[in-house]
Amino acid sequence: MVDLESEVPPLPPRYRFRDLLLGDQGWQNDDRVQVEFYMNENTFKERLKLFFIKNQRSSLRIRLFNFSLKLLSCFLYIIRVLLDDPTQGHGWSPIIWVNRSLPLWGLQVSVALISLFETMLLGYLSYKGNIWEQVLRIPFLLEIINAVPFIITIFWPALRNLFIPVFLNCWLAKHALENMINDLHRAIQRTQSAMFNQVLILISTLLCLIFTCICGIQHLERAGNKLTLFDSLYFCIVTFSTVGFGDVTPKIWPSKLLVVIMICVALVVLPIQFEQLAYLWMERQKSGGNYSRHRAQTEKHVVLCVSSLKIDLLMDFLNEFYAHPRLQDYYVVILCPTEMDVQVRRVLQIPMWSQRVIYLQGSVLKDQDLLRAKMDDAEACFILSSRCEVDRTAADHQTILRAWAVKDFAPKCPLYVQILKPENKFHIKFADHVVCEEEFKYAMLALNCICPATSTLITLLVHTSRGQEGQQSPEQWQKMYGRCSGNEVYHINLEDSTFFAEYEGKSFTYASFHAHKKFGVCLIGVRREDNKNILLNPGPRYIMSATDICFYINITKEENSAFKKQEQHRKNNESKSYYHGPSRLPLHSVIASMGTVAIDLQDTGCRSSSGPTLTLPSEGSKNGRRSSIAPVLEVADSSSLQACDLLSDQSEDETTPSDDDISTGLEYAKGYPPYSPYIGSSPTFCHLLHEKVPFCCLRLDKGCQHNYYEDAKAYGFKNKLIIVAAETAGNGLYNFIVPLRAYYRPKKELNPIVLLLDNPLDDLLRCGVTFAANMVVVDKESTMSAEEDYMADAKTIVNVQTLFRLFSSLSIITELTHPANMRFMQFRAKDCYSLALSKLEKKEREKGSNLAFMFRLPFAAGRVFSISMLDTLLYQSFVKDYMISITRLLLGLDTTPGSGFLCSMKITEDDLWIRTYARLYQKLCSSTGDIPIGIYRTESQKLTTSESQISISVEEWEDTKDTKEQINNRNNHRNSTSSDQSDHPLLRRKSMQWARRLSRKVPKHSGKTAEKISQQRMSLYKRSERQELAELVKNRMKHLGLSTAGYDEMNDHQNTLSYILINPSPDTRLELNDVVYLIRPDPLAYIPNTASSRKNSFCNTIGQDAREETQL
Repeated sequence: MVDLESEVPPLPPRYRFRDLLLGDQGWQNDDRVQVEFYMNENTFKERLKLFFIKNQRSSLRIRLFNFSLKLLSCFLYIIRVLLDDPTQGHGWSPIIWVNRSLPLWGLQVSVALISLFETMLLGYLSYKGNIWEQVLRIPFLLEIINAVPFIITIFWPALRNLFIPVFLNCWLAKHALENMINDLHRAIQRTQSAMFNQVLILISTLLCLIFTCICGIQHLERAGNKLTLFDSLYFCIVTFSTVGFGDVTPKIWPSKLLVVIMICVALVVLPIQFEQLAYLWMERQKSGGNYSRHRAQTEKHVVLCVSSLKIDLLMDFLNEFYAHPRLQDYYVVILCPTEMDVQVRRVLQIPMWSQRVIYLQGSVLKDQDLLRAKMDDAEACFILSSRCEVDRTAADHQTILRAWAVKDFAPKCPLYVQILKPENKFHIKFADHVVCEEEFKYAMLALNCICPATSTLITLLVHTSRGQEGQQSPEQWQKMYGRCSGNEVYHINLEDSTFFAEYEGKSFTYASFHAHKKFGVCLIGVRREDNKNILLNPGPRYIMSATDICFYINITKEENSAFKKQEQHRKNNESKSYYHGPSRLPLHSVIASMGTVAIDLQDTGCRSSSGPTLTLPSEGSKNGRRSSIAPVLEVADSSSLQACDLLSDQSEDETTPSDDDISTGLEYAKGYPPYSPYIGSSPTFCHLLHEKVPFCCLRLDKGCQHNYYEDAKAYGFKNKLIIVAAETAGNGLYNFIVPLRAYYRPKKELNPIVLLLDNPLDDLLRCGVTFAANMVVVDKESTMSAEEDYMADAKTIVNVQTLFRLFSSLSIITELTHPANMRFMQFRAKDCYSLALSKLEKKEREKGSNLAFMFRLPFAAGRVFSISMLDTLLYQSFVKDYMISITRLLLGLDTTPGSGFLCSMKITEDDLWIRTYARLYQKLCSSTGDIPIGIYRTESQKLTTSESQISISVEEWEDTKDTKEQINNRNNHRNSTSSDQSDHPLLRRKSMQWARRLSRKVPKHSGKTAEKISQQRMSLYKRSERQELAELVKNRMKHLGLSTAGYDEMNDHQNTLSYILINPSPDTRLELNDVVYLIRPDPLAYIPNTASSRKNSFCNTIGQDAREETQL
């Protein structure tokens, strides 16, 4: 061991502790070499080059000094001319010799010496091996001509009065100015300077030409007319402007030659400069130029970023954005990578938009383009996706990159982003507001199946309107529908509100009912001051606080409303017809003018339950209904809440399984889905199966080892089917299924969902289309891109039309890309009522309405919508930052503990005793705590303007005319018939003869009988066509081995129309089959403490798993 230790070498000195403390002295003896880099830049020439050329700021100073020096030389020349006496000398001597004073000569010599030294130094520094390249440059030659003669006069005093063309220094000043501007742009990192440079070159060239001509003419005419500088200026301006008065003309030939040379130079140089300027101007018009920094700091603007700008997208944005009064002074800067479309250019030339909309061609991914748009000073940035792309995922990727680029360049700029696919949403979670198209699309399609026309309800709520659409129409339903479409969602602090301030300390349902009764406004939700979550109808246990923010539905916001009290005698006069009149417009006289609404205050006192104006069923009436409606309590107590039995359906579902569940063997549990289809999806409590179904059992058309069913009818579903016809089973379908399986829906109302990835007739029949409740047709992604934009919906429209013709009783719900194509849904070429609605739509569009399409029957009935209509939801969020959250809560995309949900109830014959919407409001608030927000009404369509009636009148006129001809000339019956055919070639001979035989069986004077027979003829004609289609369907069903018992070929809805009344007036009469939209309180918030242990554990689970509402 000792030997081994002795063999260990000692540590080097730099590793010893003593050396670490005292310093290492051995470093100086190390074989290390210090290397210095970039030694080539330490030479004297390189340092001079760095100072005079390479360094941007020092080079800019040198250029500025040189420019000032040249201007000084020109100024000294003008002084010399003004001090000179042109009368001295004779012949050609005044041209060669001038009178130059000694001080002036000294200044000019000094300037010449400095200029020549600087020129020689810059030539030496920029020398690259070719001396002639430096010598033969025009600026160098001009410098030699102007500087060397002055230096010679130092050594030869006799030449001090020799003429030297110092005025040529103006061209050197022009050259120095161009270099100075280039260095200035480099120093301030400005790249968009081509237009400025070209204008500068043009102006400086023109000034140099004029100055050279002035000085040259004046000097040469010293031997002629003895012109002054002003006379020479006058001559040059008159000559270059092609006026040519002739009062001042050159006298000697050198001056005439100079004029000819200058004109030739001007004719060559100036057109070239103008051409380059025009080209740059056109390019700048295409690219859009810049948004000035001064305007960005003094005015407010928003930036709209799109990949391609279409006229529909632009007009929707502008109409919705500028519909708000406080945004009238905002500028809109459009940043788009493509060239401006012809239609867009034509629209932006309209004075209304040209003063407020600025188009910039550029990419969001370039900081230079973001700087042009002044993104860092913008109030907001809207980033929209291109929904017409074939690859929607690629379109989302582009949107994500744009959002990242804006966030990197301007972190404080609020972002409003539209995304197409939900799986890409988490990449832009940092954005302030995000609208995912597929999420909203599938959620609205799902709610349309359980709450009819939910898509129409949401679309009308997110569009800005004054409710003036359809007010000039003779149809009563169009007036009511158009008037109620002006309702929107607004917000206000409770303590600052006239609507709700008096309800502080009262329950939410009490405040909602009495505010609607008094002012006609519908309170739908609140938000605590210390909480960011919005609660829709938190229920009767929620007590209103002074700091609460109230969200309500009304024609306009409270700040734009004026209030006046109704006279007592007016109320007494109207009390007789208050409940008995027909359905009509609101009695509170909502008058829209310049954004202001005047509302008559109605009586806030509770009506007597036994008042003479309310006829109620007797005590012994059917079902034993009570003859009064309980008042809405200011503060709900536990007994009243238990009496309301808010969880009756849910308790039944949880405690005792129904017979249907036992027979089908289905056992449901409530919980969160175990798997999320994409990152960022909101967890939703819903109905789940206890055991996972094998994948093979999901195929409806093929049997497996677990079951042998091959069609929907063999499964024996108790509820009607919901069929979804889509191209692919994407992640967006998650948002279609979850609202239909939400926990608050009773198990007995759950509809089976069938996903149809292809829709030939055989597959439609197998999946049970003949007994389906609804069929949802999703717009195909593969057809969204077409050469003609509006043809993107062609395949979907034709497929829906085929289904409509084959299965007329089927409720078909579809979504289109372009709203203009909704007019082709359920198209009837000879329906005069549809043609009248088309004319009404055109009139509303001419009036500037944003909802011109609202009167189309398929849209009003909720059978079709366009997801592009929800673009306004993103635009409205700039003014109403809560709109996306409220819409997501209504659609069931987000769930907040304590917040209600959207549902509906149908008015039956047993409910007509309630009579009016106000009494229904009171009934719901006092019993279940529900808040009604609107009515979906279905009426029979009048046939007075249909095509059948027009054809009937024509045929009736033919029968009358034929009878008169038979009386007057019976022998010429054949001739009279032929004349009728010639006068009316559209009526065939056989149909006319058949009409005559039929008309002879009834008296000619009976017009009603003839009209009835004509209607029967038309129905027979229609029935024959339907029977032909029905036979086709039945034959295919028999071929596939399916029963035809459930196929009803005659039941259709062609003679009905449906529409929505959002927040109707309290006196609106309820009608049979009305569907009332309700916001029902969260059932989980009112589970009593005395419930079963299962309910307590369930409530605890909800409390543990409750999460904050996502901002996406």
